[in-house]
Amino acid sequence: MPHPDRELAFSRLPQVPLAAIVDHMSDPRVVRHMPLLTGPWDTDAAQRFVAAKQACWRRDGLGHWAILAGGRYVGWGGFQKEGEDWDFGLVLRPQDFGLGARITRAALDFARADPRLPYVTFLLPTSRSHLGALHRIGARPLGTVLHEGARFLRFRLDTPCPGTPPSKHE
Repeated sequence: MPHPDRELAFSRLPQVPLAAIVDHMSDPRVVRHMPLLTGPWDTDAAQRFVAAKQACWRRDGLGHWAILAGGRYVGWGGFQKEGEDWDFGLVLRPQDFGLGARITRAALDFARADPRLPYVTFLLPTSRSHLGALHRIGARPLGTVLHEGARFLRFRLDTPCPGTPPSKHE
């Protein structure tokens, strides 16, 4: 039988207590790699965050999930439309950083099964120096980009549905 903390589930952010999101997004180990995170996180900031992520779901039919392991909130992430691209983001609680590869594999399996996502992009803060996992999954570096006033490293991974030719879009 699998260990309960190893059972992953993707839920919606309103299902997570706001206090858990506030605690997560206030952790200095998370803040250090979030250049767009400005100001303190309180209940109001968490409510605005959840509302913005829910608006993406309504607008695009896809967005960021609350990620659970064994029913326990471990972070948030998923796919968000950025212009023509679907960007994959993942923000885990520090004590759950070790689940990142498993969660990313599950999310990319979802992307490969969804015809809307022939490729995904990754925007990583320049503070991230360990990029081996992106290279191992086949993501190609595309240089740096300015996004909402902050500089990010940009990567791309083709995720065509089985039987679909890879995208020509760069």
